[in-house]
Amino acid sequence: MVTVYTKPNCMQCNFTKKYLTEKEIEFQTIDVTESEEALAKVKGMGFQAVPVIVAENEEAFYGFQPDRLAKLV
Repeated sequence: MVTVYTKPNCMQCNFTKKYLTEKEIEFQTIDVTESEEALAKVKGMGFQAVPVIVAENEEAFYGFQPDRLAKLV
């Protein structure tokens, strides 16, 4: 399962979700503006921006990165 940490009005978040949907990659989204715990987790991983993408057997990364997202297929 892929988790995308996101926030409202985030273009890179929207591009990431659209890409995953088009490639039929199952994912869940967590809005960091609605969850202090999620925000703390993202910051704890060393990220200061969203989207942050977390997937099994992959190093977490941030931003809309189609080349990295393609590896999740």
